Amino acid sequence: MATEYILHESISELLNSAKILPADFWNFNIEDFNDFKKFCEKVSFQIKKELSTQKTDERKLKLFNLIYSSKGSLTVKEFSEKVIWSERQINRYFNRQFGISLKSYCGILRFRASFQHIKEGKLFPEENFSDQSHFIREIKKLSGFLPKELSQNKNDRFIQFSVLPKK
Repeated sequence: MATEYILHESISELLNSAKILPADFWNFNIEDFNDFKKFCEKVSFQIKKELSTQKTDERKLKLFNLIYSSKGSLTVKEFSEKVIWSERQINRYFNRQFGISLKSYCGILRFRASFQHIKEGKLFPEENFSDQSHFIREIKKLSGFLPKELSQNKNDRFIQFSVLPKK
C-alpha cells in the first residue's frame, strides 16, 4: 500500500524498468545524503506528512492485514468474503497496482513463508500448500530450484537473510 499512499504511483508501471525522480524530490538535496540520521528523519517526516493528507481505504487495510497474517494461505474468494470486496475488484486493483494477481502475490508470500522450513531441511509442506507436489512445483517456479537444492545451498543469500532471527 506504500506505493499508492506515499508515492502515489503504481509499481506495475515500474516492473522491469526504473524511474528517474526529479532532483528536488521531497525537497531533498545533495547535502541530505551526507548525514544518514538526518536523512532518515527527513524521509520519516515526509512519509508521515504524505499519510496524514489522505484517508486510507479500510477495505485495503483489512485485506493486506489478512494477506500478511495468513501468509497468503487464503483463496481470493475467502479474502473477498472477509473484506466485503468483490473478487473481480480485488484482482483489478492488484493487477493495476502491482502488475500481478492476488493469487500470484499470495503464492510469493507462501513461498517466502517456506524458507524457514527449507532451511531446517523440512522438504515437505508444513502449511500453505495443498500437497508435496504443489509445494515442489511452486518453489521451483519461484526460485528456479527444487526445495532439496535450496536446503543444500547454504550460501543462498535470499534464504539466509530471510530467516534471520527476529530481534
